[in-house]
Amino acid sequence: MRLTLHTDYALRLLVYVATCSDSTCTTCDVAEAYGLSRDHLIKVAQTLRDLNLITTTRGRAGGIHLAMSPDKINIGALVHATEEDLFLAECMQSQGRICAISPACKLKGMLHEALAAFLAVLDKYTLADILRNRSELGPLLGIDIQAA
Repeated sequence: MRLTLHTDYALRLLVYVATCSDSTCTTCDVAEAYGLSRDHLIKVAQTLRDLNLITTTRGRAGGIHLAMSPDKINIGALVHATEEDLFLAECMQSQGRICAISPACKLKGMLHEALAAFLAVLDKYTLADILRNRSELGPLLGIDIQAA
């Protein structure tokens, strides 16, 4: 399984904003720190705002802040909310083509089990778990932890 760029960028944006802590940051800051497209990050920020995970303020003094504490942001829930297609194979989709061996195939059940296990692991973690080494993340992202 591979997460979409949208989900990947959503996770990165949340990590950056949470690492900034009380400081204001912008999509430009995030884009520069990770070397990502600012335009794509704006779309990701809109999704995160719509999910009530961040607040955004426009204008000169605007920026991005977490809408809740990192320990309330579940990674599994984020992946569920941002991934449009959590199917490991075409046969798992309701709209997918019917495979010739579908009525007798055991692989489909195995893939469902594997996906459920993947998501169950992510459901155990929050953004706070990712930030346990915040003091190491800050410098890598160009964030002064003492100022944040």
